[in-house]
Amino acid sequence: MGRVAELAGVSVRTLHHYDEIGLVRPSARTAAGYRAYSAGDVERLREVLAYRRLGFGLREVADLVDDPSTDAVAHLGRLRGLLLERRDHADAMVAAIDRELAARARGLKVTPEEQLEMLGARLYDAIGGAYTATRRTEPRIAAQISDALGDARTVLNVGAGTGSYEPCDRHVTAVEPSAVMRAQRPAGAAPCVAAAAESLPFEDRTFDVAMAVSTVHHWRDPMAGLREMRRVARRVVVLTFDTDEPGWPDRFWLTRDYLPEFASLLADFPSLAAMADAIGARAEPVPVPWDCADGLFEAYWRRPAAYLEDHVRRAMSVWTRVGPEAEQRAVRSLGDDLASGRWAERNSALTDLAAADLGLRLLVA
Repeated sequence: MGRVAELAGVSVRTLHHYDEIGLVRPSARTAAGYRAYSAGDVERLREVLAYRRLGFGLREVADLVDDPSTDAVAHLGRLRGLLLERRDHADAMVAAIDRELAARARGLKVTPEEQLEMLGARLYDAIGGAYTATRRTEPRIAAQISDALGDARTVLNVGAGTGSYEPCDRHVTAVEPSAVMRAQRPAGAAPCVAAAAESLPFEDRTFDVAMAVSTVHHWRDPMAGLREMRRVARRVVVLTFDTDEPGWPDRFWLTRDYLPEFASLLADFPSLAAMADAIGARAEPVPVPWDCADGLFEAYWRRPAAYLEDHVRRAMSVWTRVGPEAEQRAVRSLGDDLASGRWAERNSALTDLAAADLGLRLLVA
């Protein structure tokens, strides 16, 4: 244990604590009876310490390293994405500061917009590094998307991110504007083009189908992006959100009771009817399973304590967009209500539901 502590740069006391709480337990013994670490134990310790140094709490780290769907290679990819995010943010902030210092040295006025530039990176570049921690394909949603793709053999995945929901039994081409997201695509993933949905670099009707999953609300011009998808593909499949229904923010207790700012984020978002008309689509409801594997915003509707975890929220664009004040207030209020039992009283009807309709819709054209 002493040798491992020395190599890892931690104290023996830390390793003893990890052993006591079951986070990293040495699985071997020396001839003298001392605890010893196998190669697998060291690999797990490496992952634990890496996540700790990235700021994750012990409970969060335990959830990450115990994820049965994630192996050592996936952990390395996840850690790489998180480190890239920090590096890119630091580089962008340094560049913005240098520009402001140069402007001030010349006596130039710096606008409020320019002052905030150092914090205003592209949204996916700001949250993308955290995606691999909780965002992955949910099989039941994937099955619905696969059915909608039908017999298509060539697929364009627009706003592809790290590659969730890309079918493995078809020829896929991905489009993703964020370098952070592209860097996290796993080895063997579909080839990915750096481009935006509003200007797809392909000829008309190049693909059998163009798909977009939980990305349209991030596009600069959603309607233009949808029309581009229709142009380059014979068919279109889009997973998006319905804001047509009166009182739609009340469908989900999180936006109803804790985060009313969510509604303003989609104030200018096209109606579901308008999007469907743009591509000639029908709309299908997409229920969110209670144990949804994909950590999208609505995923934890029956597991409210998850929203108290920072690494869970970091992979949801909503929290970045509403700002830290609204986020901290919502998390504090939710935590109080969970502790007092008030949340359980308000939402007792959810306990026995296997899935919930929270406004996700699949447009199929």
